Amino acid sequence: MITLVDMDWVAARLEAPGTLVLDIRGRMAYLRGHLRGALNLPAPHLMDDGMRLHSLDRLAKLFGDVGVTPSRTVVLYDSYDGQKAAFTAWALEYLGHQDVCIMSVFYDQWQGKGREVFYKPVSPQPQTFTPQVNPGVRAAMEDVRNAEGEVLLDLRSVEEYRGQAEGDARPGHIPGAVNVVWRDLVGKDGQVLAPAADLRERLRQAGVPEKVPVISYCRVGMRAAVGYLALQQIGHPVRLYDGSYAEWAGRQGAPVER
Repeated sequence: MITLVDMDWVAARLEAPGTLVLDIRGRMAYLRGHLRGALNLPAPHLMDDGMRLHSLDRLAKLFGDVGVTPSRTVVLYDSYDGQKAAFTAWALEYLGHQDVCIMSVFYDQWQGKGREVFYKPVSPQPQTFTPQVNPGVRAAMEDVRNAEGEVLLDLRSVEEYRGQAEGDARPGHIPGAVNVVWRDLVGKDGQVLAPAADLRERLRQAGVPEKVPVISYCRVGMRAAVGYLALQQIGHPVRLYDGSYAEWAGRQGAPVER
C-alpha cells in the first residue's frame, strides 16, 4: 500500500542510504528547484507514444536507471495536482515494490515553507530492478467487460463523462460507470488528497457503496491514479484500468453510454 508522509518525515530521510527520492515532474520543473538528492524521472516517461504503459522490461529499466531497488524506500513528490505521483506510485506497486511513499503536500508547499531547494541535477546510480508483478492493482479491458460486483468509476470531467467534450472518437462513458471528478479528491492548501471523511462522502454521493471493489479509469490513466490513491488510502478495494477510455472507445464493438 502507498504511504502518505509529511514534510518532516521526508526532510529527515533525504539522502539516507535506504531512501530514494524521485521528482516525477517534468525536466524543466526539476531544474527550477528540487529536494536535496532527488532524482528526476518524469512520469510521462512511463508511457509510450500512444500513452500506454510501457512493457515490464522497459519499466524495469527506467526505474533501475534511477536507482530503484526492492530494498530502498521510494519517496515521490509532485506539484499542482498529484496525478504524476499517484500514477508513478501505482506503477511501482504494479511492479511489486512494497515500500512506496508520496509526500502528502505538493512541492510548492515545501518551497513556500522555506525548506531547502537545490538546482543542480543529481546523477543517478543505476541498479538492476527486477519486477515481481502484482496483478491485483491493474485492470485490463477484459476485466472491465466482465466486471461483476465491481463499480466502474470514471474520474474525468462531467463534460467528458456526459459526452459533451471534444477529443474522444466516441464521446461518453463506459456503460454503468459513475462519475467523480478527480479534482474533487485533491486536498486544499496544497494537500495531495482531501481528508478521508470528505473522500468517503464524495464517493457516497456518487453512489459508490462502501467496501464494494472499484475499477477506476479516466482517459489514459493519470487522473484515474488519483482516484486509485484516494480509494486505497481510505481502505476501499480498487484497481486501475490504465488503458482507460482511450482504449475502450477506440476498440470496435465496445459499447458507450452518453
